[in-house]
Amino acid sequence: MAEYDIGVIGGDKRIAYMVPFFREMGYRVIGYKISLINGKAAETDGTAESLKQAVESAEIIVGGIPMEKKGIVHIRELSRHLRKHHKVFGGILPEAFRQECDERGICCYDYMKDESIAIFNAVATAEGAILEALLHKDTNIHKSNTLVLGYGRCGTVLAQKLKNLSAYVTVCGGSPTELAKAEAVGTETLPLCRLEERAGEYEYIYNTIPALVLEEGILGKLPQDALIIDIASGKGGVDYQAAERLGINALHCLGLPGKYAGKISAKKLTEYVRNKL
Repeated sequence: MAEYDIGVIGGDKRIAYMVPFFREMGYRVIGYKISLINGKAAETDGTAESLKQAVESAEIIVGGIPMEKKGIVHIRELSRHLRKHHKVFGGILPEAFRQECDERGICCYDYMKDESIAIFNAVATAEGAILEALLHKDTNIHKSNTLVLGYGRCGTVLAQKLKNLSAYVTVCGGSPTELAKAEAVGTETLPLCRLEERAGEYEYIYNTIPALVLEEGILGKLPQDALIIDIASGKGGVDYQAAERLGINALHCLGLPGKYAGKISAKKLTEYVRNKL
């Protein structure tokens, strides 16, 4: 029998806030390199000195979004320590890892494959993106010329919230279907192929596309006081070196739900884990 019920590994504040929720449910929790909450460590039943110890001490492993975090949790290392009895929870899990777990009989759950969590995450991300914009530009969102790149989950929620704040919103993308959906709710649209010719019109640019879309040619057309909030995963969608050379303020804002909505996000994730168990 494992010494602990749940091993919580890495992650941002969302994952740290899950610890007290689990303990309130009666689970024994061992933690490994969990983020601080207001400068304090979450109170666990035990602290692991290594990823190996955390995984071997519990049958349920709970990680962050994304699960892999440089210098803390490496997927290949995690895989080496997993055994058939384990149940693994994490976000944005590599497909190869998911397949390997399936082949080895390890139960593997990706939070972001659950549509309700993905939508909840999009709401928290959109609110966080707007807050980042307010913190880094001294003009109003009200009646601002605003561009939203991409109209997936995050782009859809973000565009609507910005419209509710009376911004003049244009949705830009390469998918005719996404642009048609934006037009259907009365939002102005712009095909991605025309972005460079109209880039100079926008003072706020929010990118949700996880590919290089804001390259040097487009950045050079932006107003000097433009602000880019890039919430795309991975390396984002901005040529950051070019932005720095051009003096354009571009911010890659990852993990916004953890930064601004950690506790409520943790509650949603904890409910997901409990339901799967």
